Amino acid sequence: MSDGPSTLTLQDRVAIITGASEGLGLEIVKQYVLSGASVVMCSRNKEKLGTALERLILEVPTASSVVTCQADVSRPDDVDSLVKLALKKFGRVDILVNNAGVYGPKGLIEAIAWDDWVDAINVNLMGSVLMCREVAPIMKNQGYGKIVQLSGGGATNPMPNLSAYAVSKAGIVRFVETIALEMAKHNIDVNAIAPGSLNTKMLDEVIDAGPEKVGEEFFEKALQQKASGGAGLERGAKLAVFLGSADSDGISGKLISALWDPWADFGQYKDQLADSDIYTLRRIVPTDRGESW
Repeated sequence: MSDGPSTLTLQDRVAIITGASEGLGLEIVKQYVLSGASVVMCSRNKEKLGTALERLILEVPTASSVVTCQADVSRPDDVDSLVKLALKKFGRVDILVNNAGVYGPKGLIEAIAWDDWVDAINVNLMGSVLMCREVAPIMKNQGYGKIVQLSGGGATNPMPNLSAYAVSKAGIVRFVETIALEMAKHNIDVNAIAPGSLNTKMLDEVIDAGPEKVGEEFFEKALQQKASGGAGLERGAKLAVFLGSADSDGISGKLISALWDPWADFGQYKDQLADSDIYTLRRIVPTDRGESW
């Protein structure tokens, strides 16, 4: 699979990118700016936002088109202020990238703190929904928009000892599928990304928690991933660019793997994707596995 069309552009587009002060979020900001977008990047941590912007300015000549906003996506007032800032600075919102997320508490469901479990749901699921609610009227009024949602392995596989993360990620993918249908007539595409196993601070959290809390198997996989370097950030960020660009117009309601799916070639398969449940979450029945009962 190729790395994606070389002509991808986000010129004259305005994007809000959450959880953008480090890791994949910061890489997405970088790739968006390199592709011509103006960006409002947000994070709960004001100091990290400032450091991230300084780094961008050094690496990307056009980083002057980036503004920062301290915001907690689980707080409605913060979400309102964030979107109003984007409108004030740039006059429109064309793309929303919901990247903000946490692993949440690690351990058996009866052993973890309930408030921590709820907080993870509030950030990962409720925060993403809040952001979508806030930009939906703007995009509908414009008659065009792109919503890019970060998901991951928690959406497609059980994750013992990380139940809040798994539940929130599965929930957000079904939300993506649902609002994709709601927004289709307004030319708004909504998709989710599985970026692969990334070596970010979330991986360090798992290692620091230890096998007693996250389970021996998951802990060993984390150590192996740490040693191998993981999937790298650029592939997931480039998929986010593709899903924010006009090249992906008409592709909506899908969960796409940055590493394993041939998304760079999706342009030639748009009709098939539109009329199928490929790249969606669906229940498996006996006949799907060769059983007759």
